[in-house]
Formats: sequence, structure tokens, C-alpha cells
Amino acid sequence: MITSSPAVRRTSAVGVALAACLGAVPTAAAAPAPTMSKSEARLDHYYDQRLGWGSCAKSSDDTMGRDLDKAGVQCADVTVPLDYADPRGRTITVAISRLKATDTRHRIGSILLNNGGPGGTALESPPEFHAWMKKVGPRYDIVGFDPRFVGRSTPLDCGLPVGTNLFSAGHSRASFERQVALQKDLADKCRATNASVLPHVTTRNTARDMDVIRGALDEKKISYFGYSYGTYLGTVYTQMFPGRTDRMVLDGAIDPRKFGPRLLREAVGENEQALADWASWAAARNDTYGLGRTRAQVLATIDRVIRASARAPLTVGSAPDAFRLDDTQTPFLLLAGLDSDTDASRAALGEQVSVLNKAAAGQPTRLSPQFAGLLRFALTGEQSHHGSVQSAVICGDVAAPRDPEVYWRAIERSRAAYPRFGALANNIGPCAFWDRPREKPTQVKHDTKALIVSATGDTRTAHKGAVALHGLLPSSKLITLKGANRHAIYGLYENACVDNKVNQYLATGRLPANDRTCSKQAGLQPG
Repeated sequence: MITSSPAVRRTSAVGVALAACLGAVPTAAAAPAPTMSKSEARLDHYYDQRLGWGSCAKSSDDTMGRDLDKAGVQCADVTVPLDYADPRGRTITVAISRLKATDTRHRIGSILLNNGGPGGTALESPPEFHAWMKKVGPRYDIVGFDPRFVGRSTPLDCGLPVGTNLFSAGHSRASFERQVALQKDLADKCRATNASVLPHVTTRNTARDMDVIRGALDEKKISYFGYSYGTYLGTVYTQMFPGRTDRMVLDGAIDPRKFGPRLLREAVGENEQALADWASWAAARNDTYGLGRTRAQVLATIDRVIRASARAPLTVGSAPDAFRLDDTQTPFLLLAGLDSDTDASRAALGEQVSVLNKAAAGQPTRLSPQFAGLLRFALTGEQSHHGSVQSAVICGDVAAPRDPEVYWRAIERSRAAYPRFGALANNIGPCAFWDRPREKPTQVKHDTKALIVSATGDTRTAHKGAVALHGLLPSSKLITLKGANRHAIYGLYENACVDNKVNQYLATGRLPANDRTCSKQAGLQPG
């Protein structure tokens, strides 16, 4: 997902896609007490492994590792099977970090962190979560982990020419056909380089890894905090290992029935609205950005930029950071800037659109380090490993339609209602050319006590997905942040209402008596 969680800020241009309609909500059964299955018995040497805790710094120039060491964090590698059906076969490692509880007298247990993606790291996250958790932080062992094939875990890299597959189909059939060729090439490259590994890069296997981590930490139950895709991972874990979670927070939640290669279609309207809201903000600052004095004028400027990039690629920046952008790429840059409505986020998007507007007029442009980094991420192979893992997880979880005409028809139908993002949200991706998943998607059959957090204007995982997950888990409670175009809230958005409710739950283990609504201004409203 395109998220702003701490690990994902560096890859904040990473997108996933979502499926379309809400079905009937089944009634979930209560989770049984945890027991070890026969298959887990065959894995007991993984569950019982001793972890070699030590320094997080891998070398003298490992800044992140040194910072973790200074914060008192220790790191270890957990050994897991590549294929859980063949536990005696090849093994891989999952990198974890731990900031141990200091209030040992009131210790609650371990809490496992996931920052979304798929492809986001969390190894670096325990210190900032400790700060966000305030008084309850010292009562937990705070554990970050890089999921299989992510970050410092056993790596996966297909040698892709781009860091994301999330592009628009553009304005014409010709631009769509170029996308078909690109997305097929991405799938072919992964198959050619990692065919033996790809079937095992799945959410269900990451959930299995999480349970091995739980066992290696010697915890009967584990608490969990997941942002964005991490909410889906957490939900899958509760269904595969019912009864093994203590306190669970799912922030930016996904309807698990909708997770898959076409996920972003669920939030296309939210992105159009967020862009319109941003246009009003930019119009009030026309003297700074020069994009128009009204919302309509700013949106018209954006449309002109996209049309100009369709006629001929725009050149932005100068060597060594010079890029050419066509109409399959410019909408992605807009989307990447809409994950938050803070002034800082809106100003970054204002600077970027101003650059694009000048480029459309044939003027020379200079790029901020942030914009140059986003362009390198999206348009070069610098972050190939991230795009590789993200594609592998999504395509390995849920099959996508294989006929390009299915996508083209959806694109054409979406253009009128969603002129900037319809052709992006409905575009074809590498999953159309991927091998079929080995396992069926996880079905929600067990109820789980969880605290779900969601903003009404979430542009990545639409609020209706959080509402749907709440319905699938009758014992859960929902905190709704009203009026914010924001993805990933706790700790990052500095909303006191949300943060306090989450920390109260983490401290007591008691969910709120009722669903609650927080305002963007951090005031609590009647639930």
C-alpha cells in the first residue's frame, strides 16, 4: 500500500490494488483455545529454536543498526522453512528486533509490528513505537520484523527496471498496450530469476513465520500492531492461528475479501476527492505554486499537465536526476502525494505539481531531494527489490483476470467518473501474467477481539473496508477518524484522540465499550 508508516515513508510511493464489491457479512465463530496441529508438531525445531540476540549494526556504516543499538534494541534472525509443506527442505531467515520491557513487574508480553506494503520493513520501528506508546511502552517487549524476503531477511530481487508496478493506462489504447507489455515483462523477469521461490512469497506463509516468531519468543499469545497491508496480514494470522493473539490493533484496515491485485479500485473515489481537497488548499496558495486561484483552476492545470504528458513525455530535473514522464506515470505521482492531508504533505505535492506544470510549458525545472527520490523509486531499478516482493506477495495471494480486455473495458468505463485515477486504479498489472496461487485466499471464520482504526477519507484502504472488517469480527471495535484524508494514523498523524484510545487498549486489554469517533482536530465525539 502507499502508506506513511515509518518504514514505508522511504517507499511511500508503493501501491497495491483492491477488488470491488462488498458481499454479505458472515457471522464469525468464537476462536478456539490455541492447540498445536500435527503439521506444527513437524515444525517443533523451528518453534523451539534459540535466538542469537546481538548487535543490530551490520557494519561501521550501518546507520540504522547503530541507532537501534544506541536505543537498546537487539536483533536476531529467525530460521523458517521456505515451504511449510516441506519443513526439512530449504530454510530462509526472518530478521527481527526487540526492545525489551523495562517495567518487568508489570510486563504484558511481546507486541509484533508490521508497517504494511507488502514489502515494508519494521526492524527499525521499536524505538518510535515505544515513544508513541508512552506509559505503556515499557511494559512490552516491542518486536519489529522484516517479513520473508523483505529488508534484512533473506532477500528477493527480480532485477526489475522500476520500483512499483502501479502506473496508469494513460489516455489511449496505445499507451495501454505499452502497459500490457511492461507488466508482462515484470512478471517474466520474476519468473526467470526466482521461479523456485515465488510460490512461497505469500501472506499465509508470512503468518506462519509470525507464529514461529511467537514460539521462538516463548509466548503463548502475542500482541500485534499492523498498518495498511499489515491489517490484512494480522487478520490472516488470527484465522490461521485462532486464539494466539492478545491485543491487536489494525490501523488503515482492509476488508480481507477485497485484498488482491485490484485493491485500489476500492479507493479510487477517495483519491479523486482527496485531490480536489488538495486543489482547494493549493488554490489558497497560488502565489506560492502558481497552479490556479480556485479548486477548478488547479484541477484544470493538473488535467493540462496529464494531457501534455500524453502528447509527448515531460522532461523534469537535470542530470544526474533527469526524468521523462508520460501519461502512464504522471497520475502515479499525484496518487503518491495523497496519503496525508497535513500541510507538510500537501506542500510536497504542491512543489511537485508546480514542477510538472513548468515542464508541461517547456520550462527548465529543479527537483527537491524528496521528488527526485520518488522519481528514482518509480522509474528506475533502484528499489527493484521492493517492487519484486510487493508483486510476489499480491500475485501469490490472489489470482487476477488474465485477459487484457477485462482491464481495458474497466478503464474506459471509469474515465468519466474518475478522470485522473480511473485508468490507474483499473490498469493491468503483473498478476495478470503470474502463475496461479498455490493456496486459496484466507476466509474469515473466527471472531477476534481487535481494535480497528480508520479515517473516513483514507486514500489507500478505503474506510468502507474497515467497516466491513469490523462486521466480519463482531467482537472488534472501530475508531473512526472523521474528516481526514489520511492513511495510517496512530503515532504518525499526532491525533491525541486516536493515540490515547489505542494506548488505553494496549495498557488494559479492554476494548472500548462502543465504537468511537474522533475528529481531525483530535477531539472525541460521541460514538
